[in-house]
Amino acid sequence: MENSESQVAARVMKVVSETLVIDKGKISRESRFVEDLGTDSLDKVTLVMALENEFKTSITDEQAAGITSVKDVISALSCFPNMTK
Repeated sequence: MENSESQVAARVMKVVSETLVIDKGKISRESRFVEDLGTDSLDKVTLVMALENEFKTSITDEQAAGITSVKDVISALSCFPNMTK
């Protein structure tokens, strides 16, 4: 199953959980970083760097600014063909 959104979602949720030190059970696709997970701008920068490392990609400042929820990250990363490697 190549570039499955569910594979990307599982990896994103793992990175979010580990980076923000939040129990996986409290994170869903609908979770918003600020409102639901209590992140601040430093957390977001740290998370973007962790996602770039995990997915071996680069996220521009413009892309990062548009990411407000877990589903935003999943949607953005699912578009790239090498994201499940």
